[in-house]
Amino acid sequence: MAVGLSEPANPAPVGGIRLAACSAGIYRKQRLDMVLFEMSRDSGCAAVFTQNAFCAAPVQIARRHLAVIPHPRYLLINAGNANAGTGERGLFDARRTCEYLAEKGGCRPEEVLPFSTGVIGEYLPVDRLCQGVDAMLGRLDEHNWRDCSRAIMTTDTVAKSVSKQVVLDGRQVTLTGIAKGSGMIKPDMATMLAFIATDAQLDHGLMQSMLQQSVNRSFNRITVDGDTSTNDACVLVATGKSGVVIQAGNQERYSLFNAALHEICLDLAQAIIRDGEGASKYLSITVSGGRNSLDCLRTAYAIAESPLVKTACHASDPNWGRILAAVGRAGILDLEIGRVSIQVNDVCIVAKGMRTPEYTEDQGKRAMLQDEIFVTVDLGMGDAEETVWTCDLSAEYIRINAEYRT
Repeated sequence: MAVGLSEPANPAPVGGIRLAACSAGIYRKQRLDMVLFEMSRDSGCAAVFTQNAFCAAPVQIARRHLAVIPHPRYLLINAGNANAGTGERGLFDARRTCEYLAEKGGCRPEEVLPFSTGVIGEYLPVDRLCQGVDAMLGRLDEHNWRDCSRAIMTTDTVAKSVSKQVVLDGRQVTLTGIAKGSGMIKPDMATMLAFIATDAQLDHGLMQSMLQQSVNRSFNRITVDGDTSTNDACVLVATGKSGVVIQAGNQERYSLFNAALHEICLDLAQAIIRDGEGASKYLSITVSGGRNSLDCLRTAYAIAESPLVKTACHASDPNWGRILAAVGRAGILDLEIGRVSIQVNDVCIVAKGMRTPEYTEDQGKRAMLQDEIFVTVDLGMGDAEETVWTCDLSAEYIRINAEYRT
């Protein structure tokens, strides 16, 4: 079960966005597995994609199409099949689905961005996707966000969506986002997809910059298992229907919108961690006192991706030596262990590089029994600070991934 996470209320509609979901029969059991976004003409779009060298066919096609036309009309998404590791046929199949939707929707193929998630190495069932396109074109509605958040799920147990509304110069601007992700999560942009829409107006360059900054401080700070997927993508669409223009020159308007965008990304990223495969604990790892951001991130990821730390958290075992060892092997140049301190929730365990005299096993057990565990490490070397979010490692994670294709 997801840690402190339940399916949210209906997300707020975004002017200029209509969407639909359907069951195209990609899964063995009938369930929603396809999504179609229709954007009003001249909507802007920015995207951040996986850094995996084996990026999936839809990632390659979406990148190419967005480079040609940064104002797409449609996003076409399927779950259950990643269309990755499928060579030239995979590219051909992704193009075919774009061409089919373009013909039906009255636009150019380059105005369609495809996205897929699911099993790697299997060919896309193109005929089923085309049938799904026919079904969804007749169902497009601005209120279908909840169904769409469910349709993109794979091993997720809870649909993930969030809406924010901010008043800028007396006019309301809406941002709504959905995401999926539960395992194979370390984005580096995991199997994760995120789609965010707003009725503000932004030029492409500013959109891309703002999205990249928000992704770097949210989706690029989470890890379930240290695996970066072939299919990751985070997309931001701006329709401009609110009439509010976001420009870097208008600092107040820019700052308020940027903060709302970051909150959307962070909420969705943390929801992915709370719904990590087999997760029973939510872990926040903050490392301060680094000479630079890299020192802090290396240390935080060494802790967050340690199987020994993650299994200890799952068992509520206050085996803090595993955290200490992870800090020591993070590769921090000239680390002075006599300056290092470690705290778990409100319990100070290590100070000046050694166990504090006041620490007791009962205190450690009490801290580790919590569903939400906050680990704080101070390296004592500088002013940099970074936070990474992760979850525990359970037998259920192993079962899910051992049986994923069966």
